[in-house]
Amino acid sequence: MKYTLHKNFTEIDPQDWNDLASASISDAPFSRYEYQTAWWEHRGGGEWQNAQLLLVTAREDGKLIGIAPLFLAAYDGQSALMLVGSIEISDYLDLIVRKEDHTRFISGLLDFLVTLPFDEVQGGPDIWSGLDWYNLPDSSPTLAALKTESAQRGWTHLEEMYRPTPLIALNGSFDEYLSRVEKKQRHEIRRKVRRAEESGRGVRWFISDMKDVEAETEAFLSLMEHNEDKAEFLRDAMREQMRAVIRAAHENGWLWLAFLEADEKRIAACLNFDYGGKLWGYNAGVNRDFMDLSPGWVLLAYTLQWACEHNRSEFDFMRGDEEYKYRFGAVNRFVMRVKVTRE
Repeated sequence: MKYTLHKNFTEIDPQDWNDLASASISDAPFSRYEYQTAWWEHRGGGEWQNAQLLLVTAREDGKLIGIAPLFLAAYDGQSALMLVGSIEISDYLDLIVRKEDHTRFISGLLDFLVTLPFDEVQGGPDIWSGLDWYNLPDSSPTLAALKTESAQRGWTHLEEMYRPTPLIALNGSFDEYLSRVEKKQRHEIRRKVRRAEESGRGVRWFISDMKDVEAETEAFLSLMEHNEDKAEFLRDAMREQMRAVIRAAHENGWLWLAFLEADEKRIAACLNFDYGGKLWGYNAGVNRDFMDLSPGWVLLAYTLQWACEHNRSEFDFMRGDEEYKYRFGAVNRFVMRVKVTRE
């Protein structure tokens, strides 16, 4: 297996990247070429100011076997190799490699990283003192592999639960889904939807056709800003990052942006990714002036009904333990953090 260091995304073919990502151990929108490049262009909405891109590919007989999308940055007391997408806005991250190639890819990757020639990395191979990988799915084989490799190399290894990622399993029937929700909450969902529909205020929902990408994006961001925390989150650099992510998702066919209307105004929105046969709930916004209609709950109920009717296997709320997720019947999975320090 031949490993190569790349300092620019343009050195890797996007189709090769995405073909491998779709067959990899943790196939998620955040691993796709268009997401990764959009994230790197804006450095996670300004999360990383001083970072050096270090993409590593492995090929065998000319075939792309694995990709390690990494960058080097000072973080948590060490000069760390991080996964592109770290930390705040990319809910799932991992190496990009098929399961059958994973063990030997990661072993060879670590051998390659500790022997990088001085002229390839500013500061040489000793410039990085460890790995700090966030948002690894709790089912990822990377967790066990890093633990094994660290023990064999005499490196310090720390693994911890980082965030819950609640999800709802679906099987094509909205009624069956509702039957699994706690009885009181099931009645509450139905009651709020019925009250909105019977309010006489023209309540309707629709999936955006994104004919005017900029206008639809701004409509969504303006609804996000009704929440004080989200308004603070949407600093200028983050707004540009969100615009880039929405544009990339739309252009590559996995954006799912829906709005709820009442009184001829858009009162709620949910930004999801329609990818891999499931919906991934990325963010949402609600106009606080319309809380009497429970717009967030109503739009989520419509979204879940659509997902059932269109045979999506899951609705993944992704990171966060907000109470409403569990009221809708979500169960926890987790993403992990692994910190490895070279000795």
